[in-house]
Amino acid sequence: MKKAKDIMSTEVVRIQGSATVKEAINLMKETGLRALIVDRRNEEDAYGIVTETDIVYKVIAYGKDPSTVQVHEIMTKPVIAVNPDLAVEYVARLFANTGIRRAPVIQGEVLGIVSVTDILRKAVF
Repeated sequence: MKKAKDIMSTEVVRIQGSATVKEAINLMKETGLRALIVDRRNEEDAYGIVTETDIVYKVIAYGKDPSTVQVHEIMTKPVIAVNPDLAVEYVARLFANTGIRRAPVIQGEVLGIVSVTDILRKAVF
């Protein structure tokens, strides 16, 4: 069976928690990605994630100005992360049980990101 490291995308774009949501939106548009990993402030800190859904549900839906809201205010932290050696079946089960659609693959540092789309497109059973 394939593992998370076999199907993950290595194209991971990161952003600082102090960046504005407007900056995050622009970065998502430039890269065509739906989620950005939020960098740790230090080595003991946890990674975060900000998604297009976070932006729509927490900023736009409430009429907030994306140029004044910072990423750390809307991100999910700590992020649910996946071990690179986790079998795809268990990644899918984790997604189903938690309702998430993507998770970074972390082993000490961010190695990639795996999504529901990756599972469907790359995990041939």
